[in-house]
Amino acid sequence: MTRDDRILTPGQLNTLARDLLESTFPLVLVEGELGNVTRPASGHLYFTLKDSRAQVRCALFKPKSQWLKFAPREGMKVLARGRLTLYEARGDYQLVCDSLEDAGEGALRRALEELKARLQAEGLFDPAHKRPLPAFVRRLAVLTSPTGAVIRDVISVLRRRFPLVEVDLLPVPVQGDGAAAQIRAALLAADASGRYDAILLARGGGSLEDLWAFNDEALARAIADCLTPVVSAIGHETDVSLADFAADLRAPTPSAAAELLAPDGSALASRLSVLLHQLHGQQANGARQRAQQLDRAFLRLHAQRPQARLEALAERAAQAKLRLEHAIQRRLERERGALRHADAILRAQHPRHRLQRLRDRLLALDNRPQALIAQRLQREALHLRGLVRSLHAVSPLATVARGYGILQHPDGRLVRGVTDASPGDALRARLHDGVLALRVEEAD
Repeated sequence: MTRDDRILTPGQLNTLARDLLESTFPLVLVEGELGNVTRPASGHLYFTLKDSRAQVRCALFKPKSQWLKFAPREGMKVLARGRLTLYEARGDYQLVCDSLEDAGEGALRRALEELKARLQAEGLFDPAHKRPLPAFVRRLAVLTSPTGAVIRDVISVLRRRFPLVEVDLLPVPVQGDGAAAQIRAALLAADASGRYDAILLARGGGSLEDLWAFNDEALARAIADCLTPVVSAIGHETDVSLADFAADLRAPTPSAAAELLAPDGSALASRLSVLLHQLHGQQANGARQRAQQLDRAFLRLHAQRPQARLEALAERAAQAKLRLEHAIQRRLERERGALRHADAILRAQHPRHRLQRLRDRLLALDNRPQALIAQRLQREALHLRGLVRSLHAVSPLATVARGYGILQHPDGRLVRGVTDASPGDALRARLHDGVLALRVEEAD
């Protein structure tokens, strides 16, 4: 050994060996027979895997060992998956396992994975092909064992959440030879009946071998082809089958499936109460609006009835009559006023009053020279004669002097036409030289 050779400690050597093992064999699958199985108080599981030629020390630590679906025992053939490492305290290499399966179950799982990959490649599990569940399931077909706890759990949940759901139990075997064929036949019959809003496939937990009927290829294809929505609840939450992938909805447990299929009755009742209150409010508003429309229509109809129109026309006629009477009265007042004004003017221009004024003026001019007085008297006399002639021309007395008469009622009203007198009326006829008393015998 030269001075250039590196000297290692046992710990350093073990570390190098461990790193080499872990980097070279990060994940291995080892199939062998269990031996030296021990489980100390720590909860870890220690054992050896052996065959006819050799053995390997193995460890499955507590967090992983709690998920085992079987009890490891001496002589059992298992399939272990893990990584190779070195236990430096003893200098032994060992397999630290991530999972441990029964060797027979491991073969089933590999066959299941191959079938799943093939069906998935065909698009059998495509989410686009999934059928939506109805908002309210009225009739539900449950395909499960009639003697297991599954049907009791499902019915209990449905009765608690929504008792109106009609549940039909279609009894089928859920494991064993021929179970898949019987499940498929019952499924196809339920779908063809058109009776159900949804179909539930349910089974309790078990080993992969116990659940194998739900990994049947024909059953998976039948589920995918159903027209009725199918819900799958096979085993526990960690159990997965082909029926779960093919179904329209997978539930972790049968009870959870019942929760998904049945609405919450109390929540629905609350929602219904709110909607009912809103409906009553809308009905009340609608009734008020209809009543108002009816009142308006009644008023329009009442206003258009013949009696109302006649009353309106009568009222209009009465108002028109009143306006006409007022107009006539105002016209008469204007005519009377004009007549009084004309009478006042006529009285003011009467010759007697004019002569009196002239006499007064003559008396006032008496002291003027006689020539002026004579001229003025001559002019005034000429003017007076002209006025007399004009007055005489328009005076009714001149007309009477020509042989006419003026007919008057006793109260002085003039008789201007035949309609102003009636048979039996007493009249007065003013002539140029006196007054005659007359009585009307006949009016034509």
